[in-house]
Amino acid sequence: MIRSNSSQPALQRMTLAVVAFDGISPFHLSVPWLVFGENRSGLGIPDFNVLTCAAEPGSLRTASGFDIAVAHGLEVLRDADIVIVPSWTDDCAAAPPALLDALRQAHRRGARIVGLCLGAFVLAEAGLLNGKTATTHWYCAQALAERYPAVRVDRDVLYVDEGSVLTSAGVAAGLDCCLYLLRQLCGAEAANRVARRLVIAPHRQGGQAQFIEKPLPVSHGDDRLSKVLEWVASHLDQPHSIDTLARRAAMSRRSFTRHFRQATGTTVVQWLLNQRLARAQRMLETGEQPIEAIAQQVGFGSALSLRQHFRLALNTSPSAYRKQFGKLAPRDAA
Repeated sequence: MIRSNSSQPALQRMTLAVVAFDGISPFHLSVPWLVFGENRSGLGIPDFNVLTCAAEPGSLRTASGFDIAVAHGLEVLRDADIVIVPSWTDDCAAAPPALLDALRQAHRRGARIVGLCLGAFVLAEAGLLNGKTATTHWYCAQALAERYPAVRVDRDVLYVDEGSVLTSAGVAAGLDCCLYLLRQLCGAEAANRVARRLVIAPHRQGGQAQFIEKPLPVSHGDDRLSKVLEWVASHLDQPHSIDTLARRAAMSRRSFTRHFRQATGTTVVQWLLNQRLARAQRMLETGEQPIEAIAQQVGFGSALSLRQHFRLALNTSPSAYRKQFGKLAPRDAA
């Protein structure tokens, strides 16, 4: 389950400040731009005002042998709704005092602060992770725990949401974290559209049961499994068991579960739950059917069951989710 303590208002055009530094990896710098700064035409997603800044604007070297020109200084953090530190130096050196002060001030006025990969070290140095759970690249997780004992370091997750601050594991996990944040702001379908444009999965299974809609797995030479899962996804209202699905795939139970785990990275039960929750999210976002009807159509059986699973996985209720992300006014009691 996502560790989430946040509740976001309806989205208006938001400003994101992305903090660059001398020697930054171009890939790390590009991650928030790919998710929030790309052209949104045809996706039906609000535009974000994304600004790259640095403690000392101007020409910065990158780790790939070319320079980049950064036009903005830390003053953009004063008005940013979200501040992202997309990485940090490989030696996890101390951050400039001006950057630490700007991060603290942005946090105090209510901006969400995000530390991707080694960016968690900067957030920790600013004191923003004290008493909170955080993650970072597995290679440096022990160093983060030792240097900042007030931070609870979780080495086994792709990202951690503590409400006002978020942290992610290394490299590509930054994409997972940014897609998760986009989903919070714009809804599951918006995150899925961006993920499809980037040709990446909306979620990669990892560690805790963090939940973002998981697509059908790509078949790796076994067409039978792919067809069965495609059929299940279109018949979520029906009960399914490992044995019935194995028979449909013309496999033994043992062979089916092994192939299933290899293809999806999770269990049959968890995959079914994820698919049902994802379908419920889409229905809540785009329609006005009663909660009871949605629960029946996605296979939960009752509104009570849907509410229980929604609360456990997403830390909210179906009605609250519809109120936040739905196009139409809610008609159901919470």
